[in-house]
Amino acid sequence: MDLASFIGVGLALLAIMIGIGSDLRLFMDITSIAIVFGGTLGSLFVAYPIERVMDIFKVLMGIFFYKPNDMNSTIRELVTSSEKARREGLLSLEQDVEKIEDPFMKKGLQMVVDGIDPELLKSMMETDLDLREEEAMMYRNMFAYGATVAPSFGMVGTIIGLVKMLGSLNDPSAVGPSFAIALTTTFMGAFLAYVFFMPMGEKLARRLQMEMRYRRMILEGILSIQAGDNPRILEEKLKGFLNEKELKSYESSVSPQVAEGGVAGGS
Repeated sequence: MDLASFIGVGLALLAIMIGIGSDLRLFMDITSIAIVFGGTLGSLFVAYPIERVMDIFKVLMGIFFYKPNDMNSTIRELVTSSEKARREGLLSLEQDVEKIEDPFMKKGLQMVVDGIDPELLKSMMETDLDLREEEAMMYRNMFAYGATVAPSFGMVGTIIGLVKMLGSLNDPSAVGPSFAIALTTTFMGAFLAYVFFMPMGEKLARRLQMEMRYRRMILEGILSIQAGDNPRILEEKLKGFLNEKELKSYESSVSPQVAEGGVAGGS
């Protein structure tokens, strides 16, 4: 679960609710909601494939209930595979491949076991990376597009409300509702853009960066295992993909294991 996303949306909603106070009903205008939400959704259907737009709720669930990749565990797993491959040969990894949960890593190690040429393996894995990045960027761009379109439909609603208001100046009872549409559509468009589409799109962009770094680390590890690199050299290569905080976490997780190994060896 991504606590930051829950906190961020919660704070934004709280700030808005404090501003609205007890007059929430005034902002829940059905016409304004239909113009902004309906118009934005319709525009997304025009701009993007229908199956991508239909996935928007699944993507949202993934944003809020996100499980980050365990960089430390993956490095240790790759180093262990490297040690085994150096000791027993690449074919010895075949039994371990089935136990790997990450599809990208599993695919790469399976190709190593199958004896795929290193250049071909690298090309195939990089193609996989490019396709994954392209797919993720489509969702990110879809949210960025929504952030642009929603305020525009808010302005469309504002123009509709003003036209209706000017057309009913002779009827004072109709001026108020028309002016309400003009203002609440602007509010709805801004709400949808700045609480929903824009921050979610930025979150997806950051997640994509982390995902690509993680997968490129795996690719580097797989190529090193295939090349027969020393496991310690491999470990240092993979540690280069960690930021300062992640590196400290990795070093602290490895140190106890080294200490236990030393004690065991001494006894």
